[in-house]
Amino acid sequence: MGEAVADPRRRVPRTDTLLADPGLVAAVATLGRDRVKAAVVAAQGRARRGEITPDEVRDTALAALPAPTPRAVLNATGVVLHTNLGRAALSDAAVEAVVAAAGHTDVELDLRTGRRARRGRDALDALAAAVPDAAAVHVVNNGAAALVLAATALAAGREIVVSRGELVEIGDGFRLPDLLESTGARLREVGTTNRTTLADYARAVGPDTGFVLKVHPSNFVVTGFTSAVPVRELATLGVPVVVDIGSGLLAPDPLLPDEPDAAGALRAGATLVTASGDKLLGGPQAGLLLGDADLVERLRRHPLTRALRVDKLTLAALAATLHRPGTPTRAALHADPAALRERAERLRDALGAHGCPAEVVPSVAVVGGGGAPGVELDSWAVRLPGSYAGPLRLGSPPVLGRILRGRLLLDLRCVPAAADDTLRAAVLRAAG
Repeated sequence: MGEAVADPRRRVPRTDTLLADPGLVAAVATLGRDRVKAAVVAAQGRARRGEITPDEVRDTALAALPAPTPRAVLNATGVVLHTNLGRAALSDAAVEAVVAAAGHTDVELDLRTGRRARRGRDALDALAAAVPDAAAVHVVNNGAAALVLAATALAAGREIVVSRGELVEIGDGFRLPDLLESTGARLREVGTTNRTTLADYARAVGPDTGFVLKVHPSNFVVTGFTSAVPVRELATLGVPVVVDIGSGLLAPDPLLPDEPDAAGALRAGATLVTASGDKLLGGPQAGLLLGDADLVERLRRHPLTRALRVDKLTLAALAATLHRPGTPTRAALHADPAALRERAERLRDALGAHGCPAEVVPSVAVVGGGGAPGVELDSWAVRLPGSYAGPLRLGSPPVLGRILRGRLLLDLRCVPAAADDTLRAAVLRAAG
């Protein structure tokens, strides 16, 4: 009898006791009771087999559960629009709008009349107000979709005239020529990699031309013996000119003098401008179409538009971003280097007080997200041993910096000042 009482298997916690643990209750809220209970039962089985102690059952069950995805990450890379981190972080206003839109909304209803209304009218009106040079606007689910819709509606079975120097790869192995040809259009390549003239375009334009395409090569820079044709000259060719500005900059920004903007392209004569919403605009993933009223209406009524339609959450976030443009993207781009240095020094001092070997060093941040590749942003970082990178990346919250010459840099340009205490705590946990 004494041996039976001493059997450690008798000390394995009961299932109902474990499921009442706060950590497992929280897991049930996100993963569901059945999934959490299965992890608990599996951990109890391991304890009964002697693989773990009864005291380890709770932690073993929690460890077996998948982490919620996606996880919020502190971006200390110095890349403002980091594609692997979801590009633009939404503003507080946009987040609040998404939460409000999560339930039933008036996304396609006029509450005054009780009748159907134009879908996403608030976002569309805000976009039109932000770019008065556009006679009409429309929104689809990403920048590539905007270009695909234009190519399908205007050039399926016809030709798109484009410079060889603008046939870019847009990421993850996807290439612009493949994207455009998938619509049934034929590409008429003109010029060379480094030089294209107006005469090259003029010789190619003919009865089969659907439109001339001007693509901003936003993720690389070609320097030296180069030439490209500006939009105002392409607009003299007598055919529609579609300009893919890529980055979603709606109006000029003195910080980015070489980055094309939607308003400027339209004033120069573009028939249609396409852009992304989750880059320099600082909003959700979306494809923006701005330009000629008849053309935009033609695109809006095309059958493909239904497949490219944005959901109510995107429309809500986009409207809030446009109404209140103080986005994290803009804050990071225009952060004061002196203020960044002061924050870095305070963080270094706080870490040093706990014996953490931190240094303050100048850093160079970049725009990222396929935008303004030649622009460098003066910044400041806290430098730590390279061994901190893994524990920080796997911590809670995860912190992502960058490795330079074997040392880890935590660049503060993209870290909100309100998160400095969170960053300090994360580093101290990584230091052990």
